[in-house]
Amino acid sequence: MILAQLTDLHCVAHGRPAMGRCETNMLTERALRAVRAFRPRPDAIVITGDLTDNGLQAEYEEVAAILARTAEAPVYVIPGNHDRREGVKAHLAHLPGVSDHPTFVQYTVENLPVRLVMLDTVVPGVGHGELCADRLAWLDTTLAEQPDRPTLIGMHHPPFTCGIRHMDRINLRDSAAFTAVIAKHRQVQRIISGHHHRPINVPVAHAIASIAPSVAHQVELDLFSSAPGQWNLEPAAFQVHVWMEEVGAIVSHTAYVENFAGPFPFLADPEYPGKA
Repeated sequence: MILAQLTDLHCVAHGRPAMGRCETNMLTERALRAVRAFRPRPDAIVITGDLTDNGLQAEYEEVAAILARTAEAPVYVIPGNHDRREGVKAHLAHLPGVSDHPTFVQYTVENLPVRLVMLDTVVPGVGHGELCADRLAWLDTTLAEQPDRPTLIGMHHPPFTCGIRHMDRINLRDSAAFTAVIAKHRQVQRIISGHHHRPINVPVAHAIASIAPSVAHQVELDLFSSAPGQWNLEPAAFQVHVWMEEVGAIVSHTAYVENFAGPFPFLADPEYPGKA
């Protein structure tokens, strides 16, 4: 099983850039075309939130059109803080799972070797994420249904701090409650998220939690600073999560969207000490 994780698309209405200068629609389509060209072909595409920049109808129409043009694998989405839950349900209802829950955009994917649990962490009107009692109970009950099946959780807000202070202020609040649920369910191997626009890895209970970089713009790596956050156009990337049956584990890779020079063959010097 191969999953392509994209995150933080920030699509906008046709003809305007995000934040006045970032062509997020073009960058999103470029990333999805890179996923389509990836070999072996991914079995599914997981998009971990911030599909749009403002949660407007015209923006969801752009997302739907881009996906229709480029996505050949099933697409599973959850909302981020830049989305509006009602907008996702109204305009992306054709995507699997979006309408499964009466209130939130959260659901499970059962037809892959690894079970996917897509979790809604959005709190309308604020940038940070939270899990109310209903969502924590849903997560606990859902995980208890299949205790022996390897599981990956997709969410937008990371359940940990990372040292980028302005992003830590808007991560998942009360992450201790989430971690306590995960600790009860040993089958959870991976927790994947977005929101921070950087590749970051942290243990959460027994699981590995990771943030994928954005397919558009990146957050500046500015550790332990009180300065306002800024963004840049470091190389866009997505992550590829592979279920390795022989070791019973999920292995993750970072794939860059842009094309670079190469590939070139490895040519070892005669003096190379490891040459057979």
